[in-house]
Amino acid sequence: MTRVRTALVIGGGIAGPVTALALRRAGIAATVHEAYPSTADGIGGTLALAPNGVAALRTVDAADAVTAIATPIHRTVMAVGRKRIDLPGLADVPPLRVVHRNELHRVLHERARAEGVPIEHGKRLVEARETAAGVTATFDDGSTATADVLVGADGVRSTVRTLIDPAAPGPRFTGLLGFEAVARHEVDVEPGTMTFTFGRRGYYLYWPEPGGGTRWGVNLPGQRPMSLVEARAVAPQEWLRTLRAAYADDDPGRDLLRTSDPTGLQVVGALHIMPPVPHWHRGRMVLVGDSAHAPSNSSGQGASLAIESAVQLARCLRDLPDVGSAFATFERLRRARVERIAARAARINQAKAPGPVARALMPLLMPLLVKTAMNPEKTVGPEQRYVIDWDAPVAPEPARR
Repeated sequence: MTRVRTALVIGGGIAGPVTALALRRAGIAATVHEAYPSTADGIGGTLALAPNGVAALRTVDAADAVTAIATPIHRTVMAVGRKRIDLPGLADVPPLRVVHRNELHRVLHERARAEGVPIEHGKRLVEARETAAGVTATFDDGSTATADVLVGADGVRSTVRTLIDPAAPGPRFTGLLGFEAVARHEVDVEPGTMTFTFGRRGYYLYWPEPGGGTRWGVNLPGQRPMSLVEARAVAPQEWLRTLRAAYADDDPGRDLLRTSDPTGLQVVGALHIMPPVPHWHRGRMVLVGDSAHAPSNSSGQGASLAIESAVQLARCLRDLPDVGSAFATFERLRRARVERIAARAARINQAKAPGPVARALMPLLMPLLVKTAMNPEKTVGPEQRYVIDWDAPVAPEPARR
């Protein structure tokens, strides 16, 4: 076991509280430092938690609280034109869970505080200084904090990532803008069904909302990335006019957009992914979650991978003899898995904005593709059946020759 007894966790989104909870279970006292003055405050839309993500939450006793606020998805359907094709799924695994990001943040923060994890808001990291004994973080309000290690759980625009490696890549625009709302229009599908739809001008998905209406999300092709501030500076009524024009020829896209209230439109803004990050750690600093690996939302795995990494980092710091070997082994356990999933999601992204020829052929080719190429055990089986054995000791990174 390392001599690590304290940790600074930078970022209070998803990976941050889970990291602190897992570290606490490993015998390491962690404090979460969040840049914003409170939790997400409605920022961000709905996200999916795959079975492997829920399994990792179980390690920190948060699975029940999270699944209680989530909507289970038991069936997925692909819609191309007028065709509706049931997508094959995995047998004997729990359903996908969809939950609003803000609600997930709230529950994770409540769980962390219940376990005695301090969460300090309004603490935006600006610098970190390492010594032989620890690392001291400096925040934009002039305050400082010191611990044995510092964990960057601060998302795709991570400050910690640039402190570890000033030449590290930043997030990459996927070419898609995200929007979400709940429409009054009721779709004629059974509850728990998520439909992925290739519209004439853009991709969208929808599912019946518990309590009435239909929740939809749109990935609209965009010419340039827009920050969240830029996207929200456009009036919701203007965005809805754009979306209604884009999906006017689609069924049920047309009715979903027509019956959505501008006041309920969630503007997610530009969708980004993280390209491979060369350096996940340096000295006493390490990255976890989206700061190191952020596949596109097409993967359905972004949040789940962040939760897994939080748990694996805690195991490594619990079992290995020094910080360097713990961080190196953590990266070995995670890098291949997250980059393989990111590559799969990137291939899906390319299909979300097909050209006119591809759109014409999709109704003919998709049923054949589903039957011949979409083997869920091969494509998502290794992803969703993945379970971390918390009690198993972690073996160190093999020595390089």
